[in-house]
Amino acid sequence: MATPVNVAVVGVGYLGRIHAKIYHSMPEVNLVAVVDTDHAAADAISNEYGCRGFDSVDQFLDSDHARQIDAVSIVVPTSLHLPVSTPFLQRGVHMMLEKPIAPTVEESSAIVDLANKFNIILQVGHLERFNAGVMKLAELAGDPRFIEVHRLGKFVERATDVDVVTDLMIHDIDIVLSLVPSPLKSISATGTKVITDHVDIANARLEFANGAVANVTASRVSRNQFRRIRVFAQDHYLGLNFSDQQLEEVRTVKTHDGSEFPELIDRQIKVEPQLPLNAELAHFINCVQCGEQPLVAGEAGLTAVKVAEMVKQKIAISMEQYS
Repeated sequence: MATPVNVAVVGVGYLGRIHAKIYHSMPEVNLVAVVDTDHAAADAISNEYGCRGFDSVDQFLDSDHARQIDAVSIVVPTSLHLPVSTPFLQRGVHMMLEKPIAPTVEESSAIVDLANKFNIILQVGHLERFNAGVMKLAELAGDPRFIEVHRLGKFVERATDVDVVTDLMIHDIDIVLSLVPSPLKSISATGTKVITDHVDIANARLEFANGAVANVTASRVSRNQFRRIRVFAQDHYLGLNFSDQQLEEVRTVKTHDGSEFPELIDRQIKVEPQLPLNAELAHFINCVQCGEQPLVAGEAGLTAVKVAEMVKQKIAISMEQYS
């Protein structure tokens, strides 16, 4: 049996407390400490899971508990990712960093450079990659020619300090980039503000050097939740509902009756649903124990931020032209 991994969680708000709960439930993990500037939150989680609570990163790093940890989950606002992650990376602590890796390409690059310099396992929290349906889709996608993604949701106040591209669309940018094995050739995009001071609805068209095209739409002001990806290849179509993780396929099959056209066969592909965050953190811990690179390493997170930044630039130009 592998040696248990000693872990800390920095930031125990809505998502961070779930990180702490999952780590506490994993037999291969010792949850050593949680850190949050909200003293009551840190105190409540530390009492619940029998670990130490700290009010600041500095206070934690000055403690003996900091020297015990092998890995850390950073679950703080994106704007704080670089300053919060830097001292842990410099100390050689393996890191699970929530998405996006940082608010800018420059800060994202700095984090990746630090991880490489100190030989750190850096996993970026692109959660949908651990959706069981997405994993099966990636296995069956083949050579996509056209991809269409819709990620629509109701308005919630959480994460409104950033635009919808950074908040939601970046999930699908990452998935599309992982499915198409070709350099990105061009981007066009449009979007608009609806409720917040940031873009709340956006659409982007990504064109690749091999001729593949992806059309990606994200909204956080829709009446109903709708999250779906469709992948079209030369001889098959795959459709996935992100929410229930179920996958459908339509495939062409040659007939033997002399017909000019192939037959279309459709089927539901059985996918055993899994809790993506549980799978993501289990994968991270396994990578730490085995010294392997994660499915979504720092470079993948950086590439997603670069493309998201280009999408936002195109939207800004579009909004300026038509304002």
